[in-house]
Amino acid sequence: MRLVFMGTPDFAVETLRGIIKAGHEVAAVVTQPDRPKGRGKALQPTPVKAAAEEAGLPVYQPEDVRSSVFVEVLRKLEPDAVVVVAFGQMLSKEILEMPRYGCLNVHASLLPSYRGAAPIQWAVIRGEEESGVTIMRMNEGLDTGDILAKRAVPLEKDETGGSLFDRLSILGAVLLVETLEVVARGDVTADPQPAVSPTPYASMITKSMGCIDWSRDAEEIERSIRGLYPWPGSFTHLKGKTLKVFKAAVCGLEDHEGAREARPGQVLGTDGNGIYVKCGQDCLCIRELQLEGKKRMPAADFLRGYQIETGVICE
Repeated sequence: MRLVFMGTPDFAVETLRGIIKAGHEVAAVVTQPDRPKGRGKALQPTPVKAAAEEAGLPVYQPEDVRSSVFVEVLRKLEPDAVVVVAFGQMLSKEILEMPRYGCLNVHASLLPSYRGAAPIQWAVIRGEEESGVTIMRMNEGLDTGDILAKRAVPLEKDETGGSLFDRLSILGAVLLVETLEVVARGDVTADPQPAVSPTPYASMITKSMGCIDWSRDAEEIERSIRGLYPWPGSFTHLKGKTLKVFKAAVCGLEDHEGAREARPGQVLGTDGNGIYVKCGQDCLCIRELQLEGKKRMPAADFLRGYQIETGVICE
């Protein structure tokens, strides 16, 4: 099949490589423009651009994919289908209707659940038992197109946003290639989605979300720590310094004297397992951390060289 691929971040790279390996003709790759990154603000190519150039594919980087100039470029490429994976721009009706097999999107959730920009992180944060990928034929709505294929995976007890990202990027590539074969044969069944999603919109993750709100339940905080790893990561402040939290466990209050009278964010004590912090409900044992200016390490190792007094406040 003759394809145009549209994608931008790491998540999309596996699918691009998958369709190349499957023998499809990739007429062009479309990705976001290079953006400045790092302290030097040097222009950084997107992961998809880097993968496309490595494969020797032509790359387009329009500021607006819906512009009349680029629509004409796309029309001249005459794709049978457009494959879209985390591209980052909305497609016009003109583009959606251009290829004979439509625009096929790989979405990292079991639609209609978790429509939106960050379905992977929110599935972990909200404590879902499973997630997965959906291949849909795009329409003008936001993740509302007809479903062509779905595949679920269970979430592990220690699942993080990063680990689920890796699993679903591979699964999405496999399912997309399988779906293209079915589409080419004309055997595909398109199932319309309901108008309303059963879950809240999976809004974009922001850096500020990593700041731990100790008034929340310990279980919610622990899930957020996992869901927001590796980016933006979770953090609090201890004695005026930023304390990054990588791993934690939910604990009860019964082993800590005066715990029920303590305020959220107050350190209840420390031991060989970590640092115990009071939450809105229960407490959280911080087990892996990084204090500003120091290396990432298990809390037990950290406590050998740094004393934390009971009663000090994390905020």
